[in-house]
Amino acid sequence: MSEHVTESGPTLGDLQARASAWIAGDPDESTRAELQALLDAGDQAELLERVGVGLEFGTAGLRGIVGAGTNRMNRAVVRRTSRGLADHLLATVPGAAERGVVVGFDARVDSEEFAREAVAVFAGAGLKVRWFPSPRPTPLVAYAQRVLDAAAAVVITASHNPPEYNGYKVYAEGAAQIVPPTDAAIAAAIEAAGPAVDIPLADPLASELVAPVPAEVVDRYLGELAAARPDTPGPDLTIVYTPLHGVGGELVQRAMGEAGFHDLHLVPSQAEPDGRFPTVRFPNPEEPGAMDAALELAREVDATLVLANDPDADRLAAAVPDGNGGYRLLTGNQIGVLLTDHLLAGTDADRPLVVASIVSTPMFRDVAAKYGAHAEFTLTGFKWICAAARDLERAEGRSFVYGFEEALGSSVGTVVRDKDGIGAAVAFAGLARSLAAEGRTVRDRLEELYRRHGLWVSHQHSITRPGSAGLAEIAQAMAVLETQVPEELAGQQVLSSLDYRVGAEERPPWLEAHDMVALELTDGRALIRPSGTEPKLKIYVDLRGELRPDEDLDTRAEELLQRAAAVATDLAAFVGLN
Repeated sequence: MSEHVTESGPTLGDLQARASAWIAGDPDESTRAELQALLDAGDQAELLERVGVGLEFGTAGLRGIVGAGTNRMNRAVVRRTSRGLADHLLATVPGAAERGVVVGFDARVDSEEFAREAVAVFAGAGLKVRWFPSPRPTPLVAYAQRVLDAAAAVVITASHNPPEYNGYKVYAEGAAQIVPPTDAAIAAAIEAAGPAVDIPLADPLASELVAPVPAEVVDRYLGELAAARPDTPGPDLTIVYTPLHGVGGELVQRAMGEAGFHDLHLVPSQAEPDGRFPTVRFPNPEEPGAMDAALELAREVDATLVLANDPDADRLAAAVPDGNGGYRLLTGNQIGVLLTDHLLAGTDADRPLVVASIVSTPMFRDVAAKYGAHAEFTLTGFKWICAAARDLERAEGRSFVYGFEEALGSSVGTVVRDKDGIGAAVAFAGLARSLAAEGRTVRDRLEELYRRHGLWVSHQHSITRPGSAGLAEIAQAMAVLETQVPEELAGQQVLSSLDYRVGAEERPPWLEAHDMVALELTDGRALIRPSGTEPKLKIYVDLRGELRPDEDLDTRAEELLQRAAAVATDLAAFVGLN
């Protein structure tokens, strides 16, 4: 999501006119009243946030705070977005009406209502609709599109954002997230859709075009997950799992049981879907405190492994015993490196391919090389990981085995052309079981990999600047790097730089022009970019150090992490956002 305003900004009169026009086209009495109250109060600052810009449809679809106005998620926005998508499909995809659209939603407070709006619009446009009438994981919806050969899929979800958010995620060609220029074409169709109140609707309960997704799709999904991972005989493990009030619990329990994991303990306070997320303020397993309840239960049952999904179950977090009676959370990079090693060791694929986002650890490439696999880096986002996988499968005959990003996203095989926290959870449990059969632990294996390939550490530094003014600050910070880069950062010499905003014609399509700059350092690299879904500037630093045979892993890692944090601080200061 991004926002654009003129240099001087719209006047109060402009904002009042926009608000009045939006109210006239809004089918929802509550959001009409909400915006009218701001209009009556003459609250220019709040009107600027609500109607000064609109939620911009991009490759990630839409995501924003639920409320009234063009820059919020609401029924009118969902209705217009669905009509624009429907028009785009009917105009560009052969057989789109018959192939239709799959619709799913997560457990957020407004998700079912928004999903019903989408179903009504698609059917009203003459598209067949297959939908999940109850909350379901995002990867299952993407899978359903693939096996039903639908023209597109829509998931109403805000993934791991706070409870006041919701979103609209789109899958299209190849049952994968959209990439440019499809996003721009859909955005243009949305712009042309007209007022929400004028958009034709069908009754989701009465239309012959609407039906639930067949129940056997779930069985097929679980069967394909089993075929995509290595067979890992070994002892049963005591595993603690939390869906973080999300929708992953049911399918994770089924998948784990079918894989032979029967000692699975769900965190009771977080087991049921609840879009209010009552035990966590920020339902992201990366956030401090989000995993506390799971770790407490793990200590009670002496768990071998702790696993968590985010609320729409497309990400996987994990924790393992630390050897001192506690548990240590693994980073997304550590999970990615471990699964890269595990899945490549267990594959018989010809010309294996693994793909990671460019902000993920460079260690991934070293691990892949040991198995003779081709490792590819892409721009951030699984849309690019899957686009690269499909292109390299077609052009070079490669076999995609695994993809990951440092933000806890993993995709095991080609079951889902997006990140899938359910498939990743069972694959990671299999890794732990195969090690247990040899008398080793996940932590043992991670240390072996560090000693073989070098100890890579990763530090991420995020700077939040909310609102339109904040986005302008972030843009100005990135502009600094158009004309100059630092000579050194915290003692690390800057050896070279690569500005991804230019030179795209010399790179593959999954490394297209992007608002990001990479700096090669003496012992690693640093990258800086704005977030694609939040008002943040993100800095990623990866440093490598040797781990001597007699050297303690934790002590050496902490030393490197402090150096990486200093690099990030210096880079933030250089662009004026310290």
